[in-house]
Amino acid sequence: MKKIMQLVKYLQNVSFNKVFGSLSYDIGIDLGTANTLVWIKGKGIVIKEPSAVARHKKTKQIMAIGTAAKRMLGRSPKTIEAIRPLKDGVIADFDATSAMLTHYIKKIHQSHSVVPKIPRPKVVIGIPSGVTEVEKKAVADAAIFAGAREVHLIEEPMAAAIGAELSVDSADGNFVVDIGGGTSEIAVISLGGVVVGRSIRVAGDEMNEAIVNYVRLKYSLLLGESTAEEAKIAIGTCIPFDKERFFVVRGRDLETGLPRTEKLSSEEVREALLPIVSEINRAIISTLEETPPELLSDIMKKGIYLAGGGALLHGIDKIISEATKIKIVIVNDPLTCVVRGCGKVLEDFGLLSKIKLTKGV
Repeated sequence: MKKIMQLVKYLQNVSFNKVFGSLSYDIGIDLGTANTLVWIKGKGIVIKEPSAVARHKKTKQIMAIGTAAKRMLGRSPKTIEAIRPLKDGVIADFDATSAMLTHYIKKIHQSHSVVPKIPRPKVVIGIPSGVTEVEKKAVADAAIFAGAREVHLIEEPMAAAIGAELSVDSADGNFVVDIGGGTSEIAVISLGGVVVGRSIRVAGDEMNEAIVNYVRLKYSLLLGESTAEEAKIAIGTCIPFDKERFFVVRGRDLETGLPRTEKLSSEEVREALLPIVSEINRAIISTLEETPPELLSDIMKKGIYLAGGGALLHGIDKIISEATKIKIVIVNDPLTCVVRGCGKVLEDFGLLSKIKLTKGV
């Protein structure tokens, strides 16, 4: 009798998923500290927006999400708060994260179908490998609250490896470094799992803070985080350029309180970023020291795969290669690598069942 009941329940679940699968888009999400990317099964990446939300302070009414909300950071009046709902790769504001996910899920189902579909998707989300069980539950709950019928969580370095088209379920060792906005994910992957891994909360946001602190100490000039990020993107480097580059920044003079302009050089930005890059390097070396010798030989042949926005920092591949004595391979389109991995997992249920962190909730 018990087996019959289990069979009935299984058939009900299969039928439920089949019906909603045909009426709803299944999606993969890279829920990043800096950016949120969404992949639709069969369509590819359809959303690439900053992870930012603006809302009324008293009523909590959502005013803007994504790019529009990011423009409000540091500019909004007292009645509006513009926030980044994720910090260091995990949810810092549950309500804002849920609102952001709800907005994107509804947007997808309304704008990407001739016949509007019901926003009840199966969702695969990439999360940092070092998160706690409470943090995992917060991500899954936020997705369910946003309308997902089923949520699967996978580790970001695993998603990055799949997005880079590495054979993660083979016995060969793959070394992946994903430098995002809130965390740097470092992992040795073999046989569909992480053999050795590290998740450090030192990444793009800390690089921005390092530039802000450097300019404050050297020039007594207070910069906004967005300005520091612009400088990092424009002239950020880990090795000297062939020709010195410059970027004009504007901020508040800490002595007079008045606006002031300074011209930053790429050498100054390199000096500011050096401690952050060195810390990422140390984490990579520590991971290599813990890696089994059999897998090390594979890594020596293949190299270290670099993904995430941090992979675009000029010269970071050369700095890591010099420190580890291993060649560095920057993956194709490193910014979208994680969400592409989440999307591929959606189309391969066998692989999903092997690598997911939790049962579908």
